[in-house]
Amino acid sequence: MKRLVSLLLAAAMSLALAACGASSSGSSVAAGSAASSQPASSSASSEAAETLSTAEPVRIAGLKGPTTMGLVNLLPMMEAGETAIDYDLQLYGTADEIVPLLMKGELDMAAIPANLAATLYQKTEGQIQALAVNTLGVLYVVEKGDTVQSIQDLKGRTVLSTGKGTTPEYVLRYILTQNGIDPDKDLTIEYYSEATEVTAQMAVAEDAIAVLPQPYVTSAGMQDETLRVALDLTAEWEKVSDTQLITGLTVVRKEYAEAHPDVIEAFLAEYAQSVEAANTDVEGTAALCEAQGVVAKAAIAQKALPQCKIVCLTGEELKTNAEGYLQVLYDADPASVGGALPGADFYYGAE
Repeated sequence: MKRLVSLLLAAAMSLALAACGASSSGSSVAAGSAASSQPASSSASSEAAETLSTAEPVRIAGLKGPTTMGLVNLLPMMEAGETAIDYDLQLYGTADEIVPLLMKGELDMAAIPANLAATLYQKTEGQIQALAVNTLGVLYVVEKGDTVQSIQDLKGRTVLSTGKGTTPEYVLRYILTQNGIDPDKDLTIEYYSEATEVTAQMAVAEDAIAVLPQPYVTSAGMQDETLRVALDLTAEWEKVSDTQLITGLTVVRKEYAEAHPDVIEAFLAEYAQSVEAANTDVEGTAALCEAQGVVAKAAIAQKALPQCKIVCLTGEELKTNAEGYLQVLYDADPASVGGALPGADFYYGAE
């Protein structure tokens, strides 16, 4: 009998990104009643589950927002008996809540910001490995008005942002610096712990400028039609770098991966199916995102999903994309990736 995890989420769930979010504690989620067309899994069955090296559910943590959108279809797949693995998906508001659980072995996997994954690799002396790139660039500059046409237009302005010490800060600072703008002198960047705080500040400011991730960009625009997407920071990144901008990595404890290589293989195959469903069955995935508390409203998720760049890049693709991105961050500030670049053993399944 498949073991399902009960859904116990607070009534007022807010959106979040891998780099920011509500400060609520984690909640386990399971497949709800939201409709979604399910991808078939030819290898997943109850018989297959019995042959795996563990019958325990995979304990995987995610942040509310894009980095977990690619995981949600695993739950109805599991409910339909189409997976070889049971999943205990736990949602958290901030990455800081996930880190101690992962380091203490109370989680097996987690979807976290890419630079945090590299930092944990250093802190644990190589005991954290990356399984997949889960999200590409999702950051945008939005404003009330029509004053920002280029990065240069941010000079002398105040920019509101989330994610201090995580992806949004490092991406913004890198792009500014590469454009000859000193992020500490040429403009003012005000950081907030939650994206909801940023949108609240924008609502009361006449000429507000903010860096926001999807799906907050979509949510804010639906609430205030005067907001305009001024710049796509992924496009701005590509103008000054030959690497691809990424947001999150799905990681695993090395000890767990070594003990259960068959579980990792099954997970990666099922994860790829879940990501495919997120990109092809947008309406169904959006309904699941609301049901599981990943995004507050299905309407927001449905509109935002095409801009969230949900992926499952493994093996050499994982290494090429993550290595290049982390190198850029290291060159800008070694502390952003834990003081040193991860070794080759960080990239699971890569040569």
